[in-house]
Amino acid sequence: MNTETQFLVNSIKKHVALTAAEEEKLIAVCLVKQVKKRQFFLQEGEVQRHLVFVVEGCLRSYSVDENGFEHILQFAPPGWWISDMRSSLEQTPASLNIDAVDDSQIILIKLDDLQRLYREIEYLDRFFRILSERAIATHQHRLIDSLSLTAKERYTSFCQQYPSLITCLPQKYVASYIGITPEFLSKMLKEPLKK
Repeated sequence: MNTETQFLVNSIKKHVALTAAEEEKLIAVCLVKQVKKRQFFLQEGEVQRHLVFVVEGCLRSYSVDENGFEHILQFAPPGWWISDMRSSLEQTPASLNIDAVDDSQIILIKLDDLQRLYREIEYLDRFFRILSERAIATHQHRLIDSLSLTAKERYTSFCQQYPSLITCLPQKYVASYIGITPEFLSKMLKEPLKK
């Protein structure tokens, strides 16, 4: 087992137990891949055929509106999964783009292999159910934040969710994620804190 797949296995084992034989089955379907900064893993219109786990670096998922503005849905630092869920589940053209924020290392698992592993590895479907439940809760919370919080409060929430990324992401990405322009974010961050 290499360090990349060990990282994946350890991530899964934080939530469910795997036997040594189950770990081997999982590792056998893992493909480790390098993704260069700004390189696409998935582009709008393509069909997502792999689940993606980030080992190093950072990926993001986003859509582009008719005016060319990006709307970032998710960042995936090390230890996170990223996907266009509708494309994955329905095998339909993606509505999201997924690319690398930095040079990154990812693990790919073919969706067909994942379906087979659900039958062969007792707790793997439970692991992905836990991930799905957490993702739904996170997205609900983010939607509520976007409807009810000020830009400054959304920025604070972002810093709490992605503490390791706040210092290394371009401000335009952070602005896109919280739904404001980069210029407004810059101005907001220059304002003195109110006591």
